[in-house]
Amino acid sequence: MSPKLPVRQPRKPTRKPTAAERADRHVLYQDSVQDADWEIDFMTGLYKGLRGRKPKRMREDFCGTGLFSCAWVKSAADREAVGVDLDPEVLAWSRAHNLPKLRPATLKRLELVQADVMSVKTAPADIVCAFNFSYWIFKERAALKRYFQNVRAGLRADGIFMLDAFGGYEAGKVMKEREEMGRFTYIWDQAEYDPVTGNLTCHIHYSFPDGSRLNKAFSYHWRLWTLPELQEILAEAGFRNVRVWWQGTDPKTGEGSDEFAPVEHGDPDPSWIAYIVAEK
Repeated sequence: MSPKLPVRQPRKPTRKPTAAERADRHVLYQDSVQDADWEIDFMTGLYKGLRGRKPKRMREDFCGTGLFSCAWVKSAADREAVGVDLDPEVLAWSRAHNLPKLRPATLKRLELVQADVMSVKTAPADIVCAFNFSYWIFKERAALKRYFQNVRAGLRADGIFMLDAFGGYEAGKVMKEREEMGRFTYIWDQAEYDPVTGNLTCHIHYSFPDGSRLNKAFSYHWRLWTLPELQEILAEAGFRNVRVWWQGTDPKTGEGSDEFAPVEHGDPDPSWIAYIVAEK
């Protein structure tokens, strides 16, 4: 009687990871939300128009991956940047992915600091910026004023502070917007809004051609501040010549353009983006 041979079990097929599982949320954010080169050109032109020279030292509050700070030091050989963020994970990501792309001489002019923007002390800067509505995490007027005061203390005598803001009657609407980005779809989700407190909860999701989805890649719990409130608090914090720079409209598409101009009044658009420029 011949020996009984073992039965070979069929090999289970290996499941290929989905695009969402392979994705790096920080790379997706940089590709879908940030345009560092454009903002540097805008800031440089604005500062030169006010001060007659190009800015050299910049501080980026809520810097995240530090993409903007990296682009700043790359844009001119005499420029310095300090990026400030409280999150050690995102700063570690930056040191692993963005900083190695810089030449050693350029890297020497960049500093990433893990600190609270409410109390951080840095060398005086020509410009401090807080973009992507990051400062809206301060929901109380007193807290926002303290932050603005700390920013002012970190500026040179002729320094300026730049922020961005969004609004319009759709800003408090529970809604989702999708934008096709080629290899993925960017989804902006205004999930909750409380008109009594002004509290706003938003998420960023990403979907991919293979049908997979990265839900809540980023979540934000903000207060929806208005432009009059922000201008008033900046003035109370000691800033002067606080101006709003309003986004223009592309006549061909009817959408927002890359042109911004200082205004005294704005249009009651359903959705708008503006910059606020405050001088020390």
